[in-house]
Amino acid sequence: MDDDEIREALDRHWAASDANDFDVEHEIYEEDALLEYPQSGERIRGRNNIQASRIAQPNSKRFKVRRIVGTGNLWVTEFTLSYDNNPTYSVSIMEFRDGRVVQETQYFADPFAPGPSRAQWVEQTR
Repeated sequence: MDDDEIREALDRHWAASDANDFDVEHEIYEEDALLEYPQSGERIRGRNNIQASRIAQPNSKRFKVRRIVGTGNLWVTEFTLSYDNNPTYSVSIMEFRDGRVVQETQYFADPFAPGPSRAQWVEQTR
């Protein structure tokens, strides 16, 4: 797959994630894919297990992609993941092999109040 095809696959993946279309969401993963959440120390092996873990998530979730950057076998997506309308700012790092994700690492950060010491240089975005 070239970069344009991978970008299209990522766009499909994130749109399906937002729509809770679990079958389309997981087409992007290789059968033996590995998903890691370093902040919780979790590692999930295999596309079927990744999909099952997401189906089991009891919260209502929405995804809003901020940007996708990458080339070749390494792609990064910045997005907001909202569980039950509570936003978390997230980064997904995906490594591809033959057009499918073989490893994904996701990081999550909660919003925080702006720092008053830097207010004179800050442009508020929300």
